[in-house]
Amino acid sequence: GPPETQNKGKCKDGVQTCNAQGTGYGACVGEILPGQTDICANNVDDNCDGVVDENPDEDKDGWTVCGGDCCDAIGPNCLNPELVNPGAFDLVGNMVDDDCDNMLDNVVPACDGALATNSNTGNDYAKAIDLCQFTTENPPLAQKKWGVISTTITRADGVGASAANAKSIRNNFGTGGIVPQKNARLAVFSTGNAADQGDVSPPYADFEGGTDNGANSNAPADWLAANGNQFPNAPGCPGPGSTTAYNSIMMKIRVRVPTNAKSFNVQMHFFSAEWPEYVCTNFNDLFVSLVTSTAVGNPADKNIAIYTTQQNQKYPVGVNIAKAAAGLFTECKNGTVACNGAAFNYANCSAGVNPLNGTGFQVTNDAGCGANNTTGGGTGWLKMAGNVKGGETMEIRFAIWDTGDGVWDSLVLLDDWEWSVQASQPGVQPN
Repeated sequence: GPPETQNKGKCKDGVQTCNAQGTGYGACVGEILPGQTDICANNVDDNCDGVVDENPDEDKDGWTVCGGDCCDAIGPNCLNPELVNPGAFDLVGNMVDDDCDNMLDNVVPACDGALATNSNTGNDYAKAIDLCQFTTENPPLAQKKWGVISTTITRADGVGASAANAKSIRNNFGTGGIVPQKNARLAVFSTGNAADQGDVSPPYADFEGGTDNGANSNAPADWLAANGNQFPNAPGCPGPGSTTAYNSIMMKIRVRVPTNAKSFNVQMHFFSAEWPEYVCTNFNDLFVSLVTSTAVGNPADKNIAIYTTQQNQKYPVGVNIAKAAAGLFTECKNGTVACNGAAFNYANCSAGVNPLNGTGFQVTNDAGCGANNTTGGGTGWLKMAGNVKGGETMEIRFAIWDTGDGVWDSLVLLDDWEWSVQASQPGVQPN
């Protein structure tokens, strides 16, 4: 063994015996050589360096060897030790036991298979968007894994209860092929009833005309202040004249981030009955996703439910985005829009009306803009991303509300939360 370990800790000399002919020595018998590391809590100096039960954290990731870190220093099977520990998520496909659970590339099992459609439990809605690992605020280090710490469902300002029918958990939405993007369920939040034409608990209610459920509130205060105390809008479209969030609902999720995560993405799908009549008017119903994180790169107002144009202009997700970002509303009927404002022609409904079948937004009615007379339209699935700092506790608030009045409802679907080891460009993009 190395000379500096001789007769230290558990290490000791052995004995070699001269052979009968006196021509040489036999094997060294009884020597004890040092181990590579100390065995945890055995009160023995296993590596013979003069220290008993040392507990290193060589990669400075907060996890010690005795605390469960299976990759604390660079070695043949440990190339990025700072990214591997029990607080990480297992990245599928890299053939690394990222979370030190003795399994390669394993994923957290699905948890949304048996959720009540009308659940009043906040954690069920986290499960519906595929956040399936839960933890506590201040666990001991050995249990400090990533996961959901808490959830609340309120009005948009965080005060007061939302309407009971404004939320639901579904296995599809309509009959036009809108299904969960991952696993069995998706979450639905609405300014009216969170239901399609075939749903119960809660039941369907017409989106045009709408359900004024009375769950009015202020808009999220930090987001509003960051936007000069007015709702951001597409250029050339009139503002609402107030900052009331009519019929609002908000889900807040508090999450400990995996130590190896730099961003996340979640799928969203926005619908509004303000389409087509009230595009680019003061009735710009809004959906926001506000990320509170110490990571760099997120928007100053925290809202990642924004679309960035090729000219680097950023617009919030609402029905008025059809004016600024042609082609983001894809599930609709081409023709005249904004007939209750400054009418213009829209020819970017690339998905057509069929995806809206059975949702209630496909219904033709006496309103509309001439031949363009469906109840509403939708964006299709959009991937929404934001940045996080590994190991931090972050919060995200999903909120939707009617703008300008409490009728002509809007709705959002959420599903398929995923972590990433790469930083993202915050905002939404079509799939």
